[in-house]
Amino acid sequence: MNTSTIDHSPDLTIRKFLIDLENGFPRHWHSNHAFETQLYNALSFSFPAGEQAFIDSVRDCLPMLPADSRYDTLRATAKNFIAQEATHRRVHERYNAVLAEQGLVNHWQDWIPKRLAKFKAKGVHPMNFLATTVAYEHMTAVLADILFAHPVLLDKATPDMQALWRWHSSEESEHRSLAFDLYAALGGKYRNRIICYVIAIFWFVVETGAQTINNLWHDKTLLKPSTWWQFLIHEFHPTKGMFWLMTPLMLSFFSRNFHPWKNQSQTPAKAWLNANTGRWQAVGIGQ
Repeated sequence: MNTSTIDHSPDLTIRKFLIDLENGFPRHWHSNHAFETQLYNALSFSFPAGEQAFIDSVRDCLPMLPADSRYDTLRATAKNFIAQEATHRRVHERYNAVLAEQGLVNHWQDWIPKRLAKFKAKGVHPMNFLATTVAYEHMTAVLADILFAHPVLLDKATPDMQALWRWHSSEESEHRSLAFDLYAALGGKYRNRIICYVIAIFWFVVETGAQTINNLWHDKTLLKPSTWWQFLIHEFHPTKGMFWLMTPLMLSFFSRNFHPWKNQSQTPAKAWLNANTGRWQAVGIGQ
């Protein structure tokens, strides 16, 4: 057991994101491109079930912390992490309802619960689910870092959808270390963290690809040459291709000295939140 105080996460503000999704949004809201739009839509489909899995993993492991005042801050931050993730889940449920009206089918809402139920039935320890949350939280933080470092990646999206993804990114950046800090406080092992990360990357790549392809099929744009050109540019452009931008940050997780805040800054997320106070309302502040 690691008995040192774990307190790397900043105070977390619980925010209500202000957006009207009831009136829908354009079918190709990102740059009027099918591929970018359906890739982000695929990610949105994953969030309700995925965020709930993250919440459950943290809740299940919190009681394992020693009854020690050194962990009070971590416990309080965990509660606010849960509240932020619950807000993300609710917003993306509304987002996904619009996608369903557009004819898309969310397969992730079945894939994630079924996989979790299978592992739980096998008696997988809660620390393994927490390690998996650590892995996915790193991936979402990497995406947030890239979107803030390269704003051009969202600049041609509709204003509301730009705001939604940047708000979500800001909070993913803000709470990027909570799951990691809890895992470390509970004595989580490096080897287990890496095994769960590799497995998480596998499922993320396979299921993101499958859901995106399914979205494009229902969108009737899967077989268009322009869609595949958009894919190549989005992933492999020499200066802004997501593959090149993500790979070094994803590999950083393999370091034994890795911490989510190492060589990262709160500034980009805070700057966006401060510049867009009309887009959100604080409903809970700090710890």
